[in-house]
Amino acid sequence: MKQRPSFPARMPTGDAPKSKPPHRPGTATPAPVAPRQTQRPRDPVVASVPSGLGLDSSAVRASMVRKLAASGLSDAQVLAAMGQVPRHQFVDSALVTQAYEDTSLPIGLGQTISKPSVVARMIELLRQGALMQANGLMGRVLEIGTGCGYQAAVLSCVAREVYSIERLRGLHDKARDNLRPMRLPNVHLLFGDGMLGYAKGAPYAAIIAAAGGEAVPQAWIDQLALGGRVIAPTVTANGQQALVVIDKTAQGLKQQQLEAVHFVPLKSGIA
Repeated sequence: MKQRPSFPARMPTGDAPKSKPPHRPGTATPAPVAPRQTQRPRDPVVASVPSGLGLDSSAVRASMVRKLAASGLSDAQVLAAMGQVPRHQFVDSALVTQAYEDTSLPIGLGQTISKPSVVARMIELLRQGALMQANGLMGRVLEIGTGCGYQAAVLSCVAREVYSIERLRGLHDKARDNLRPMRLPNVHLLFGDGMLGYAKGAPYAAIIAAAGGEAVPQAWIDQLALGGRVIAPTVTANGQQALVVIDKTAQGLKQQQLEAVHFVPLKSGIA
């Protein structure tokens, strides 16, 4: 029987040299995992955020959260997570003053960090249909397209485990560097082809994609737990993208198309 990666996965800290695990093309490679700790794992929340001045002020994020709530977002856990995660630490220094505006920003290699409103909206939708734990957290979540790591950090606040896969080595490394200071024990970073999902971590309570394809890959459906939910941008008949929600029920798949969105294209392979 196949074993899932050990949990919790702790990102390496300190200045010890990093060694990259070997990988086969087209397969996912888990980030380095530290030896299992004897103490009880911390709750999956973001490490304490400074409440100082400027962009490190919690008031800056609180203002963003108020705008999100005013736009119609109402999930208290999602809003709290958006208020915890320091988005400015995930964007390039030249764009840092725009970090808390409701806009997408370039993160390199032709990719972007999504608008805060889109991140919050998709996670709120995910929570409405995903399998939930007794403590109100989603179960295991698979994120397709780690990017700079921001959405994975938000997901870590509202899910028991987060497996996040990125096909671009440069962004995988960037996300690892961005997330390392936060020491999130429930985040697993993977380098591999997101269209294949990550079967070793399945089944997933929820799957969320940050790139849009012609259709939702069958691998994601296969790796979704019964009762789970997929949310992904998908190309519609008119050639535009829209959010698509798929619920896996005992009676089959239930799909609904929501509002128009614009994401980078979903691609196969690694680079």
